[in-house]
Amino acid sequence: MAKGNQLQNENAGTLYVVATPIGNFGDITERALIVLRDVDLILAEDTRRTKPMLQRFAIGRPTVMAFHEHNEDYASVKMIERLLVGENIALVSDAGTPLISDPGYGLVAAAHQAGVQVVPIPGSCAIIAALSAGGLPTDQFFFAGFLPAKSTQRCKALTSLQEQIGTLVFYESSHRILASLEDCLSVLGNRPAVLARELTKMYETIQMGSLSALLEFVREDSNQQKGEFVLLVEGAEKQEHSIDERELDRLLLLMMEELPLKQAASLTAKILGMKKNAAYQRALTIK
Repeated sequence: MAKGNQLQNENAGTLYVVATPIGNFGDITERALIVLRDVDLILAEDTRRTKPMLQRFAIGRPTVMAFHEHNEDYASVKMIERLLVGENIALVSDAGTPLISDPGYGLVAAAHQAGVQVVPIPGSCAIIAALSAGGLPTDQFFFAGFLPAKSTQRCKALTSLQEQIGTLVFYESSHRILASLEDCLSVLGNRPAVLARELTKMYETIQMGSLSALLEFVREDSNQQKGEFVLLVEGAEKQEHSIDERELDRLLLLMMEELPLKQAASLTAKILGMKKNAAYQRALTIK
């Protein structure tokens, strides 16, 4: 298997971090199938969920071993030993991209420290799928994972995110979705939001609206309380930083001594980090 040009132990194998479908088997990549067929070992968060997928694609040769939050520390040590003697290992989660709210961070970090090459095999990821189709800003986003199970801790976590500028992204489960929507509305206010349920599956739903509207939507339809959820919530509004008017006037006057008014205003706005139109209007006033 191909090696990269990073510094590594030349005798070591490769750790592949392999994304698998989050619901629709058609989303598997050709590269993922090649890797899963060729490695010596597949580490799976839950072998009961991974084996049916492997059977679906007639992948039967590699051994499949459980690798989850309860055995990750111990298993990582053993896996590094196997990688260092030249074995190639694939890490998969139940669905989607490993390490995204799933086990694997410790193993990947240990592999780097041991000089073992780590290769990502990209593919499905519920976060990216929801953002791409949700209709909220995607230039900045903050993935907060699963919110705490208890309301007090959940509200505390949400409070810490009140001023976050980018779109907020959460994972949520069926038995907490109503409570989480209620707490989001209470703490964050009635912001625009998107609820993406059962992405890529038969009953996929992507519903956009205010948090209060989404809460009502889920309350009224018990079917919308089932499955796996990605919740997107619009981030806080960007706050314009205050401008010292005396500094603004001083800079404008200096600029206008050398430049036409419009250019002076534009350059001043850039220097002070303010809107061009506001600088231009001020320049007209003091001219």
